[in-house]
Amino acid sequence: MSLNSHANTAQEPLRVHVERVVRQYFAMLGDDVPTDLYDLILKQVEEPLLSVALEQTRGNQTKCAKILGLNRGTLRKKLKTYDLM
Repeated sequence: MSLNSHANTAQEPLRVHVERVVRQYFAMLGDDVPTDLYDLILKQVEEPLLSVALEQTRGNQTKCAKILGLNRGTLRKKLKTYDLM
């Protein structure tokens, strides 16, 4: 991928990236039919989302919760789930 095409994909909306990856996942499965795909995708997205948001706030859970639109208690529960605290 050239630098120019990389810059173009970086400007695409997040939903475009998600759609591309989900299509690739189905292509990789071939004739196999996934189960619990919704939960799988949420778990795969949630952990890095929490991790990066926490990193961006330098560990400030109050700021992180505000960025994510969660209350602090919910954030703490999710951080514990993924062993991020």
